[in-house]
Amino acid sequence: QLQLVESGGGLVQPGGSLRLSCVTSGTSYSGAIAWFRQAPGKEREGVSSISTHGGNTHYVEAVRGRFTISRDNDKNTVFLQMNDLKPEDTGVYFCAAAASDFGVIVGDYRADEFHSWGQGTQVTVSS
Repeated sequence: QLQLVESGGGLVQPGGSLRLSCVTSGTSYSGAIAWFRQAPGKEREGVSSISTHGGNTHYVEAVRGRFTISRDNDKNTVFLQMNDLKPEDTGVYFCAAAASDFGVIVGDYRADEFHSWGQGTQVTVSS
């Protein structure tokens, strides 16, 4: 069974940076990985995704130009570098694994397209 574990969250001031990591384990896996976030009282939303070999990436408009997704398949890890953080970036960040890369190309973040989820890591942006 595939497992995903997020880390790297924390408390940061507006304008600061954080780097989140998502490590996969438990079974050999190759496929798209996406980051989601859920703010208090709001629905979970897709943030960014990356294809199996990193050749395709997608960002939602709210984070484009500030966040960068990357992956190191030798280390079974996907990263989300978050710069110029804003209070509205606050939330629990989850990574999830998809069965194919197609969703990355079209920015498909529907939950039923992802078969495995991590437990999340808290990101708080506040002065």
